[in-house]
Amino acid sequence: MVTANNAGAGELRAAARARAAVNAGELAVLLLGDQSSAEDVVQDAFLGLYRGASRLRDPANAVAYLRTSVLNGCRSVLRSRKRAWSSLIPTHDPPVWSAESAAMAGEDRREVLRAVARLPRRQREVLVLRYYVNLTDQEIAADLGVTRGTVASTASRALAALGRELGELS
Repeated sequence: MVTANNAGAGELRAAARARAAVNAGELAVLLLGDQSSAEDVVQDAFLGLYRGASRLRDPANAVAYLRTSVLNGCRSVLRSRKRAWSSLIPTHDPPVWSAESAAMAGEDRREVLRAVARLPRRQREVLVLRYYVNLTDQEIAADLGVTRGTVASTASRALAALGRELGELS
C-alpha cells in the first residue's frame, strides 16, 4: 500500500488516479448496468479531465470533477437509452447487470436493483453516491450542485420509497 511515509509525491498522485479510476468505473457500472457503456463513459471523463487539466483551478478537485463528469456521461447514456426504448417498447425492465452476477445475487438483489432503477434520477444518484461510493452529504452536494440539506432530504425520500415498494413486494 502506498502511503505518505513510503512514497514520493508522484507515487501518491498515481495511487490517487488509480483509486479515482476504480471509483469512477464502479459508479458508472452501477448507474448504467453494463460494463462496456460504463468503460466508454469513464474513458470520456478521463479524456475531458486530461484536455481541461490546464483550466482546472485546484488540482485537488480533479476527483470531484471526474465524478461529476461520469455522472453527466451516465445521464446522457440513460437519456439516449430511454429515447430508444420508448420508441420500441412501451415498458421495460431495467437492464440485467450480468448473467453471472444476477444468478449469484439471487431474487432479493434483483428486486432491490429494479426498485432502485425505478427511482427518480436524483434519488438514484444520491443513494449510489452515499451508500456505494461512500461520499459524505457535503461531497454529494458538491458533485450534484445542490445543498447538503437537499441531499439529506432526497436520500430520506428515496429510502422511504424503496421501503414502501419493497414492502409491497414481500
